[in-house]
Amino acid sequence: MEHPSKKVKLSQTDTNGNTLVSLHREISPPARKPSSPTAAPKQDPAGPKATKTPKVFNSPVQLTHIRDLPESSNVDTVRLSDILGDPMIRECWQFNYLFDVDFLLSNFDEDVRDLVQVKVVHGSWQKEAPNRVRVEEACSRHPNVQPIIAYMPEPFGTHHSKMMILLRHDDLAQVIIHTANMIPGDWTNMTQAVWRSPLLPLESETSETHTEPPKRGSGARFKRDLLAYLKAYGPAKTGALTKQLTQFDFRAVRAALVASVPSRQHASDSNSDEGTLWGWLALKDLMGHVPTTDNNEASNIVIQISSVATLGQTNKWLKDVFFKALAPDSRPSKAPKYSIIFPTPDEIRRSLDGYGSGGSIHMKTQSAAQQKQVQYLRPHLCQWAGDSLTPGTQIDLSDSVREAGRRRAAPHIKTYIRFSDRDMKEIEWAMVSSANLSTQAWGAATNGSGEVRICSWEIGVVVWPGLFAEDSVMVPCFKRDMPESETGVGFRMPYDLPLTPYGVGDEPWCATASYEAVDWRGQRWI
Repeated sequence: MEHPSKKVKLSQTDTNGNTLVSLHREISPPARKPSSPTAAPKQDPAGPKATKTPKVFNSPVQLTHIRDLPESSNVDTVRLSDILGDPMIRECWQFNYLFDVDFLLSNFDEDVRDLVQVKVVHGSWQKEAPNRVRVEEACSRHPNVQPIIAYMPEPFGTHHSKMMILLRHDDLAQVIIHTANMIPGDWTNMTQAVWRSPLLPLESETSETHTEPPKRGSGARFKRDLLAYLKAYGPAKTGALTKQLTQFDFRAVRAALVASVPSRQHASDSNSDEGTLWGWLALKDLMGHVPTTDNNEASNIVIQISSVATLGQTNKWLKDVFFKALAPDSRPSKAPKYSIIFPTPDEIRRSLDGYGSGGSIHMKTQSAAQQKQVQYLRPHLCQWAGDSLTPGTQIDLSDSVREAGRRRAAPHIKTYIRFSDRDMKEIEWAMVSSANLSTQAWGAATNGSGEVRICSWEIGVVVWPGLFAEDSVMVPCFKRDMPESETGVGFRMPYDLPLTPYGVGDEPWCATASYEAVDWRGQRWI
């Protein structure tokens, strides 16, 4: 979960409202660059069929543009204005955790930004919540913007989903699932990811209906699960959107949806053919159907997140629930290797915004119970940038390092990737999600009853090579979206490979701790 830090006592503000010193550069909306999306081609009603002739496919996930990096590090990246700057947009639904409404509107085409019907869906239900106050004040100045408060039944839950749904004047629709809050700092110097569906046409009168459950990874399954997610808000909140989306053809979508809604399910509810599952139950069900190598010992599942919540003083939930959801068919003796990427204080200090980026990244490490959690996480922990200056770290300085170009752009992105080999040359599946490593996001059993309790709203997409081409492979791409090989599906990497495990002197960044060492901008974190 993302919680703005309450500890900073400096002179200016970071992206979450924390104060800093020596920040003089103003953040302005990024300039728009033209984009010309086209409608998706019609496909077989049963869902997207993998092409028989091997092809090269660009990464289905893009990284966002980083303001303070050179253009060579911003090839194939996307700005918010690239998504929202099309004058054909007539209605825009924004689901997120934090909002700057004026910043959001500034990214629409200037000729239509006062005409687009914008729905801002957030979870700040308390009247005095700063996010709610800001949203409602801004909406009062813009008649075309309507705030919608999501149903929040759980005291420890958040509305953490990050999604846009665009409805257009040309009768096309688009779904965008991403990792950024709707605030300037998240779209400037933080590493983020964006998945965009094709432009979806209206259903034709000749569209066939199927009585059998749609196949996982098909557009029909994606549509079913997305509508189920939206219906969970209640008809008064999202009924108008749900009604419109039922009319669109999702067959060109090549991805599976994995989401969470505040709910209680039973651990025995393990078959999503009978209805949409949420949280780790949905993840486990999907991973049981995604093709993976038989040699689990060679696999490496990399969890890269921006926050780690309280998981318990033992690794029971992490090992027996979440890891098993990621690899449900593996035997304990042949389980994949699990790595968790999380930045160190040194990496935050040297990031583009220095300590200013630290208010968006959370792992508590100060109490005895929190230290116990760090200890069982430590064997899995890896650096974000891989070039920490902490004594005792083994850094690979060889020519074999594959650079993603995001070392200095602190991570707010969340990715979960299964590599089929120890060298990390091929990817079996990859997920981009709003969900961090937390029981509130993924769900946890309560009181030994088998009931899975989910507190938060989250949403993500999973892709794998078989959705794009038969017998294809998915390969990591660095600094661009297209694979270097003549065949295959690319996946744009946000971090360097190989990974750099934590050294003996490394600790996770903790936003609620104090750091006297100055960052590269001369700031301290108090």
